[in-house]
Amino acid sequence: MKDLNDILAMAQNVQAEMQKAQAALDTIEVEGAAGGGLVKIKATAKGRIITVDIDQSLLAPSEKQMLEDLVAAAINDARAKADAASNAEMSKMTAGMPLPPGFKLPF
Repeated sequence: MKDLNDILAMAQNVQAEMQKAQAALDTIEVEGAAGGGLVKIKATAKGRIITVDIDQSLLAPSEKQMLEDLVAAAINDARAKADAASNAEMSKMTAGMPLPPGFKLPF
């Protein structure tokens, strides 16, 4: 049963590493932008929004629709960058593990 014990030990190590990786994701910051930088969103790799920066020129009432579109675009850009950072961190953790193709962590 040594193999089963090895598998259980490996699973415990993976769980501990996953917890560390999840904690680290909240310290990695990404910035999404839209409108040539007129709207910027700073977020963590976990997807938590930290700041929203809107250029003064967009605060005119006539710019309301464009501002809303740019905020949504900047959030989506930040989310995409957060996902990329998260995937990069997770792939570092699973680099030496013999996982089947397409298998993703966390479960």
